[in-house]
Amino acid sequence: MYKFKEKFLEKYSKLTNIEEFCEYCLKHLNKSIRVNTLKITEKELKEKLNNYEFKQVPWCEEGFWIKGPRTDLGNLMEHSLGYFYVQEAASMIPPIVLEPKENELVLDLAAAPGSKTTQIAAMMKNKGIIIANDIKYDRLKALSINLQRCGISNTIITLKSNHSFKEMKFDKILLDAPCSGTGAIRKSLMTLKIWNNNMIKKLANDQKRLILNAFDSLNEKGTLVYSTCSVDPEENEAVIDFLLKNRNTKLEKIDLEVKRSQVVLDYEKEHFNDEIKRCLRIWPQDNDTEGFFVAKIKKI
Repeated sequence: MYKFKEKFLEKYSKLTNIEEFCEYCLKHLNKSIRVNTLKITEKELKEKLNNYEFKQVPWCEEGFWIKGPRTDLGNLMEHSLGYFYVQEAASMIPPIVLEPKENELVLDLAAAPGSKTTQIAAMMKNKGIIIANDIKYDRLKALSINLQRCGISNTIITLKSNHSFKEMKFDKILLDAPCSGTGAIRKSLMTLKIWNNNMIKKLANDQKRLILNAFDSLNEKGTLVYSTCSVDPEENEAVIDFLLKNRNTKLEKIDLEVKRSQVVLDYEKEHFNDEIKRCLRIWPQDNDTEGFFVAKIKKI
């Protein structure tokens, strides 16, 4: 039996309806998939999985919540053939916000296991170039398998332990940063057990270093999307505020058909830059998904 720590409840009760948040943290997460348009159309996949019920994810044209006779969707033949990717609905948001184009050079800075890399490749129609990086060799195996399964041919896998690509300049960069996962507790209840404020502070320091590295690898007028599946302001608004203080940049508003919550501008004794209102913050209870934070950053 997993319990919410007293400090956990105390911290997040200042930011949201804590009873509702805790309820959704323990609630079953609806299964969702993204159709791999490099291999199959939505219509063709629905015909193959005609005993499953599909419900459109409002913010992703290729995304669907799915119900049917089996819940182990990753074991279906259609999954093995790369016709779809089992991907949480909120996780589909960052690539959509990034808006990668066919002729661009794109960096996915923390790519494994590849859900967003494969989504970006499909959006680019397997054209242009994607550099998919991760810091751990064992994580690259899953990334490689998923790229092959989904028929991705425009992606180069790299292993850079410091996440630094300052020798290259990219048109678009996705930094789906390693985080505490406090928005995705319903997918991993172990997060409740390991959660502590020291862990959050360490991750936040890493995220600040990562976002500066990513920003410095952008072309002029390039776009960086920063995202986490954390609901903690130290990993989200505070990181973006840090970037705004240390680099010449601006944020762009995120317009999506998604229910959102107000961003956190006042945290402990700090007031964050009002530009952060342009970011997207969703709690698990907002859309019955994982919690997510997304910022769209433009180099100027």
